[in-house]
Amino acid sequence: MTPPALLLVGHGTRDEAGATAFRFFVAGLDAAHPGLPVGGGFIELSPPPLADSVAALVGAGVRDFAAVPLVLVSAGHAKGDIPAALAREKQRHPGTSYAYGRPLGPHPGLLAVLERRVDEALAGTDRADATVLLVGRGSTDPDANSEVFKAARLLWEGRGYAGVETAFVSLAEPSVPAGLERCRLLGARTVVVLPYFLFSGVLPDRVREQAAVWAAGRGGVDVRCADVIGPAAELAELVMERYREAVEGDLRMNCDTCVYRIRMPGFEDRVGLPQQPHHHPDDPSHPHGGHGHHHAHTH
Repeated sequence: MTPPALLLVGHGTRDEAGATAFRFFVAGLDAAHPGLPVGGGFIELSPPPLADSVAALVGAGVRDFAAVPLVLVSAGHAKGDIPAALAREKQRHPGTSYAYGRPLGPHPGLLAVLERRVDEALAGTDRADATVLLVGRGSTDPDANSEVFKAARLLWEGRGYAGVETAFVSLAEPSVPAGLERCRLLGARTVVVLPYFLFSGVLPDRVREQAAVWAAGRGGVDVRCADVIGPAAELAELVMERYREAVEGDLRMNCDTCVYRIRMPGFEDRVGLPQQPHHHPDDPSHPHGGHGHHHAHTH
């Protein structure tokens, strides 16, 4: 009996290297799990669109899917955009079913990869002399931003760093320059800027650029930039863990601070707000053809 297909869902990026990394990661999981149908697609910005991946699997006889969002935090994409896109695919392909997994982080496996990325950047420098600045994407969802702070605290615990601070590259504060300035004021002499992203893209590049500009105007602080998480073995293991949770129904998603369910201060208007799917610019179902309204932000 064929198990439910593993469907990896990414947001998409205007950076071709980042999109290629996603596609290679999907291909690697497919090769590593013979007998398990595996596919992946984006909800916007990059090919293949999710619709094409689902159509290919349905054409191969798949009827049941377990979708894993390839995102780190429970922001709008994980809470609304991806579930809405899956609902649209269910309408396109009657008789199909979709279980939905939870986002990836924070998780001990990813924290181990982040620790490795910091060590690579330190290149032998004592951890006790280094402060880490974990930089997330940033969101208008306070719950998502809080998850980045949680990841930073978990990274600090037990690893011997002088400290771990948090910043965001867009949509939330503190910014990368503000985060670096905070590190300096706290006495940091070596700062490792650690992008909290799965793959390369426009925003991780922006993190490095902003860090370089800040460092150029500050003497006495050694600023180093670490790499993104990348297609590490721990990431592949975590995706399979999320897949099994979805198939078995053990999701344990935290909704205690979800702005769509709880009246959070300043976000009261979002409670019960209907969720609309993003449309890939090349999706033939888009009512405006290839020139539809999609996000103006970059990834």
